[in-house]
Amino acid sequence: MSNARAARPTRRGILAAGGALGLGAVLAACGDDDASSGGSQSAAARASAKSGPWTFKDDRGTTVKLDKIPANIVAFTGVGAALHDYGIQVKGVFGPTTTADGKADVQAGDMDVTKVTVLGNVWDEFNVEKYAALAPDVLISTMFDSAGTLWYVPEASKDKIAKLAPSVGVSVYDRRLTAPLERMWALAESLGADLTTTAVTDAKKKFEDAAARLRAAAKAKPDIKVMAGSASADLFYVSGTNLSIDLEYFKALGVTFVEPPESAKAQGGGWYESLSWENVDKYAADIIMMDDRSSTIQPSAITEATWKKLPAVKAGQVIARSPEPILSYAKCVPLLENLAEALEKAKKVA
Repeated sequence: MSNARAARPTRRGILAAGGALGLGAVLAACGDDDASSGGSQSAAARASAKSGPWTFKDDRGTTVKLDKIPANIVAFTGVGAALHDYGIQVKGVFGPTTTADGKADVQAGDMDVTKVTVLGNVWDEFNVEKYAALAPDVLISTMFDSAGTLWYVPEASKDKIAKLAPSVGVSVYDRRLTAPLERMWALAESLGADLTTTAVTDAKKKFEDAAARLRAAAKAKPDIKVMAGSASADLFYVSGTNLSIDLEYFKALGVTFVEPPESAKAQGGGWYESLSWENVDKYAADIIMMDDRSSTIQPSAITEATWKKLPAVKAGQVIARSPEPILSYAKCVPLLENLAEALEKAKKVA
């Protein structure tokens, strides 16, 4: 994914800066009802699901119905990584999957990227012929707007892709992290995942404990200001808490964030403010959370003198942020724990 930005924000540019395209009303909450509709399936129910019909109502309000549980699943890389944590293996992925050296991208999680068919590794890349050859039962992706746009499915080929298999969309737009986590849990369960295993139940408990720890840390350090940033060669992006599932959740737990005014975020579709490196010190911050995706410049590679002079940088109070969290409890625990630890150790430096 390129770091280049156009004058008018695109979905590609906005998310690379730590957000995603999404203007307008919040998605209807019909999908959330499904997420909280009950506990895990019994072994017998899972076995029945594998041989019986499968239905799932996604966050667009669309109900997908198949004769049996999907076997050939193709998903956005982050979705595939989340399902992997629940024991569901996908056949193909699209989105950031491997780095230039062939290793797994941060968004691939614990998936063995050598055992999945990569249909596209960068924005606007999706091999429709390879997709058709997989004989897909369903395509699953996240959605970063209220219109139900499937993330990383190219606009130019979306109609061809739609004809080959039904799709499921999980919304990560303008809601707190817990909502899409519950939806992914429900989706994995419908696909036959055993959510009663120790690994899965322990991860969920650890998430709850980490949330309590972060809440306590934020309460103890209300004067510590956190800034969510993302770096490109020419610009530094400061994300507001609105719209992003992680920041909205952290704010709800009591974390104090730098909040660019709405007028300043206008060019970023309401997600972020763009700053030149000369103006990177516009906001006072005690902790800086930096976008960890491979499409962005990482803190260790930032050479601008203005960056190095920031109080949080000089104090070593810079941590990673995952603007596109892998939606399993296991992968989200560190996000909470790392921020909690940073708050616990932080000194007021701004």
